[in-house]
Amino acid sequence: MKYIKWFSDVNMADVSSVGGKNASLGQMISQLTQQGLRVPNGFAVTAEGYWHFINSNHLPEPIKKLMNQLTEIQDLKKLRQIGQSVRSLIVGGTMPEDMKKEIVAAYHLLSKEYDQKETDVAVRSSATAEDLPTASFAGQQETYLNVRGDNHLIEACKKSMASLFTDRAIVYRTEKGFDHFKVALSVGVQKMIRADIGVAGVIFSVDTETGFKDVVMIESSFGLGESIVKGLVTPDEFVVFQKTLEQGFEPIIKKKIGQKDQKLIYKDDPKEPTEIVPTTKEEQDSFSLSDQEILELARATTIIEKHYSEINNRWMPMDIEWAKDGIDKKLYILQARPETIHGIKEEKNILYRFELQAKEKPTVLLMGQSIGQQIISGPVRVIQSADFIDQVQKGDILVTDMTDPDWVPAMKRAAGIITNRGGRTCHAAIVSRELGVPAIVGAQGATKILHDEQIITLDCSQGMDGFIYEGAIPFKVISIELKELPKLPIELLVNLADPDRAFTVSQLPVDGVGLARVEFIFSNDIKVHPMALLQPEKIKDQKIKEKINYISRAYPSKEDFFIQTLAQGVGTIAAAFYPKPVIVRLSDFKTNEYGNLLGGQYFEPKEENPMLGFRGASRYYHPLYKDAFVLECSALKLVRDKMGLVNMQIMVPFVRTVNQAKQVGELMAQHGLKRGENGLKLIMMCEVPSNVLLMDKFAQYFDGFSIGSNDLTQLTLGVDRDSQLLAKQFDERDEAVKLMLEMAVESAKKLGKYIGICGQAPSDFPELAQFLIDLKIDSISLNADSVLPFLFWYKKKS
Repeated sequence: MKYIKWFSDVNMADVSSVGGKNASLGQMISQLTQQGLRVPNGFAVTAEGYWHFINSNHLPEPIKKLMNQLTEIQDLKKLRQIGQSVRSLIVGGTMPEDMKKEIVAAYHLLSKEYDQKETDVAVRSSATAEDLPTASFAGQQETYLNVRGDNHLIEACKKSMASLFTDRAIVYRTEKGFDHFKVALSVGVQKMIRADIGVAGVIFSVDTETGFKDVVMIESSFGLGESIVKGLVTPDEFVVFQKTLEQGFEPIIKKKIGQKDQKLIYKDDPKEPTEIVPTTKEEQDSFSLSDQEILELARATTIIEKHYSEINNRWMPMDIEWAKDGIDKKLYILQARPETIHGIKEEKNILYRFELQAKEKPTVLLMGQSIGQQIISGPVRVIQSADFIDQVQKGDILVTDMTDPDWVPAMKRAAGIITNRGGRTCHAAIVSRELGVPAIVGAQGATKILHDEQIITLDCSQGMDGFIYEGAIPFKVISIELKELPKLPIELLVNLADPDRAFTVSQLPVDGVGLARVEFIFSNDIKVHPMALLQPEKIKDQKIKEKINYISRAYPSKEDFFIQTLAQGVGTIAAAFYPKPVIVRLSDFKTNEYGNLLGGQYFEPKEENPMLGFRGASRYYHPLYKDAFVLECSALKLVRDKMGLVNMQIMVPFVRTVNQAKQVGELMAQHGLKRGENGLKLIMMCEVPSNVLLMDKFAQYFDGFSIGSNDLTQLTLGVDRDSQLLAKQFDERDEAVKLMLEMAVESAKKLGKYIGICGQAPSDFPELAQFLIDLKIDSISLNADSVLPFLFWYKKKS
């Protein structure tokens, strides 16, 4: 065959003939199927075939004539008219007879291979620049699904060729300086996987927001995968940590259920071969993949990334499409291409951080998923359809339901983008990253709540959640050159509460995590009092019961929901810093804070002063909380034993007496967290004066200490740190507090034990940090926003 190449006969050396997508499919079929990857077969109509079609229909001159009229690509109206005219010329052409015969013959062979008369295929375009075969044209051309029969295939091939002249593709080539007539298009014809009655999605072998390397990020939804790419649904999201996966562990560090309210399925109509239908309640309330399927996809991704990195002699993160067949229940890789944002970035030598400078708490109008780790302010421009995109002015914040490739020219002018729908791999998110424009996707109701000319602030600086605030909120950008960092005489650690910020914070120049607070995971992810999950019969309010059932709906049991959710949050933090130490503090809510969790009022006593009440170590073995603490132990055991994250150490807070230390240690050991086993270290918060005075006795139960300056100050000075009236008297620099700090550090040094500080004080008072450095403390753990200012201060002082 002159114009057809089977996938099994091509590899990455054939990009100039079959384009990147098709060459990559051939590479995987020939090189990776023996490692267990399943890739559906198919064939490519070559770039030579494209030119044969164009020349046989005498199209070069008419197309050039039309393209010469496009003198200004910013003229969106003209761009749309010319793009449409060129596409019409191509679709209206006649397929040359010799080429048609080859396509039909190849299709019949493919159908025979799958024991079908007319098999269902996907027709995808794969662009190639003759003079630059490695150019990325991802997402600029169209895909046609559920194509059956000779005539429909020929039509789909013509439409695919025509999509070389989509508006976005024209703009891209013009901006990159490509000659429109030196870029060809190869058509890929691939056997479809029955994801319409199964599941499909997208995978990145890198965190798409932060560029964190060692994760596999899977998005998944019921039905055909186009529903995710086009932003029709907010998909399920799963994250797997590669480093311990390769060691044989099962590190699923995130499982987030999406709003999968519709799906794309086959329709028995050649003119409209797919349709959108609602999902069932069962589909909406369950994860679309099992844990074993998540791990299988992650392993396949690791194989693909490793292979492409080897043949390119550099790290090559991958962007992969996959599907689960609803008939044979197996997972298939549909295509794989290099990820085009982080994979081509040079190593960053400068760190930038955006920080809000609001004097008062800003008014949150909406929330969604953040893209781009920036903050911007500007006027709203609500656009309901692509027909009105020329209304978007430079500096506007574009607000719409969802974007598609036709929106790109307007997205380039926008300062920020907000969509009602979509997840982290939808069109709006991918293009925003490419353009370096911050975006918030899946902000439900944005087009109704926001209005033209309204001034708002987009905050994408706080991890996964993006916030839209009323008004222009001031912010600052902090930067530091990594090569100019001073060498510290101590370990610099960071305090962290929100797992969604872990990958970002891990890029700071720190030696690990000195305090990982689990309370944030309790209140934001679990949301339910653990005893309410164990004893739901004690809850009298039916609405609370219904809320708890809804929150835990995707898990086999309520206990399983708690254990997995806590383990995933802690696991994310431990993975972000792996193999650096991450010290996780056991839960230290006060009774009033536990009481605020769903169902909490049925399990918490009312206390006059919760700060000095039923908190910390004293809860763990008490009948009122012991069963919940056992769940906590199970979650942390899962992080170490199942996820393989043995860099996680455990810290016990608010230990009042030596006997408490002994009891808690014994209880933890009974439930799989035995000090010293598999390198497990137990650290004690040094925050009660008895901890300082009896450090030699406490030391027999712990491997080290971490000073909690907030509570130590409160209890040394007798000042309630929650009291507004006494706020001025709460001062960590007080002579008595400094004496306590000195005694703690010196005692630990004499005992040969590790000692650090994780309280607020060194973040607020550099002079106190200097005092501790002079005492030769082992580590100082700061809040993330204090790390760079602290380093600036130390560098200046030095």
